[in-house]
Amino acid sequence: MPTNEQRREAAKRKLDRQLANRAQRTKTHRRNAVAGGLIAALLVIGIVVLVKFLPSHDRNAAAPPHAAQSNTDTLRTDSKPAAAPIRPKPLPAFVDCQYPATQQPSAKPVKPPLAGDTEAQGTVAATMRTSAGPIGLTLDRALAPCTVNSFLSLAKQGYFTNSPCHRLVTNPTLHVLQCGDPTGAGTGGPGYTIPDEVFPELTYGRGYVAMANTGEPNSGGSQFFLIYGQTELPPQYTVFATISPAGLTVLDQIAKAGDDGSLEPSPGGGKPNQPVTITAIDARGA
Repeated sequence: MPTNEQRREAAKRKLDRQLANRAQRTKTHRRNAVAGGLIAALLVIGIVVLVKFLPSHDRNAAAPPHAAQSNTDTLRTDSKPAAAPIRPKPLPAFVDCQYPATQQPSAKPVKPPLAGDTEAQGTVAATMRTSAGPIGLTLDRALAPCTVNSFLSLAKQGYFTNSPCHRLVTNPTLHVLQCGDPTGAGTGGPGYTIPDEVFPELTYGRGYVAMANTGEPNSGGSQFFLIYGQTELPPQYTVFATISPAGLTVLDQIAKAGDDGSLEPSPGGGKPNQPVTITAIDARGA
C-alpha cells in the first residue's frame, strides 16, 4: 500500500504532465494562429496582384468585336507625315491617258474623264469635306497625271458627294481609311478603269493617298485609301496625292475609334466605328 509520500510524488508527476501538455497545446495554437495569419495575408496579396494584372472582364465585354486584332492602342498620332514621293525619272510634260470602260456599270451616273494628252506637271489643292472634319489634299500631276485627271473629273461631277468611307484598317502594317465607292459596299466603281502609274521604288508612308484596285494590273477606278500610319505594301497602288497635317489629325481621331472587324480576316479591318461620309470634294486651280 503506497505511503503518503509516494502518493504526493505521483500527484506531483501527474500535475507536471498536465502543465507540460497545456503548455504544448498553447504553443501549438499560437504557431497555428501565426501560420494562419501569414496564409491569410498571402491570399490577400495574391488577390490584389490578380486584380491588378489580369484583364478586366467588364472592359473586354464593352470592347467592339475584333478590337483585340486592331492596333488602336499603339497608334502614334504625333508622328510626322512622310516626305512626298517623287518619281526617280520625271514624266514628260504631257502623257496619253486612256480610260477603258468596264462591264460593270458605274455606281453613280458619271461621265469618264477626257482621254488623250493630259498634263503631267504641277499640283492641285483640294479639300475633302467629311462628317468627321475637312481633310486637305495636294494632288500631284507629276506623280500620277491620269489618276489626278480622273479624280478631279469625278469630284467635279459630284461622284463622291454623300458617299461613305466603307473600310478602316488598323492592323500593325496597314493603317488606311478606304473611300470612293458611293454604294458603301466596297465593290462599286465609275464604269471605267485607270492605268497604273507606279514605279519600283514606290513606298507608302503616313500622309499618302493611293488608288485601290482589284489586284489585277490597271484595275483602279474610283476607290482610294488615305494612309495615316505604318503601311507595308508592294508598289502596285498608284500614289497621287498627299494629306495635310490637319487632315491627318482628323484621320487619327477616326482611327482611334477603331473598326467593327466586319471585313476580317480578308481583306481586313471593317467599317469605321466613327462613321465617315464624304460630303463634297472641292478642288482649287484644277
